[in-house]
Amino acid sequence: MTDKSDTEKARAQLGQYRASIDNIDAALIHMLAERFRCTQAVGHLKATYGLPPADPSREAEQIARLRRLADEANLDPDFAEKFLNFIIREVIRHHEAIAAENGASQKQ
Repeated sequence: MTDKSDTEKARAQLGQYRASIDNIDAALIHMLAERFRCTQAVGHLKATYGLPPADPSREAEQIARLRRLADEANLDPDFAEKFLNFIIREVIRHHEAIAAENGASQKQ
């Protein structure tokens, strides 16, 4: 049976873990925002030059790269792939919208 001081220590430790998690979540959001600022610029460049919104070979390279990084970091590569696929789908959706807004010029 644990005494009151053990429970208080556990609660304090839990608070420290949660504070770290909150900081990491904030950093993730800011990094994702910066990533999407960059991909928006890519979308505008693609639309300007009539390039397709999706680049399957680049996406496959990125997925393979992220799976390797995840494995090296002891993170489940399947989870990392699902996460990147979600981001890629969102980026492509943005690129398609940008292309539609720009009349999908085909200057190839």
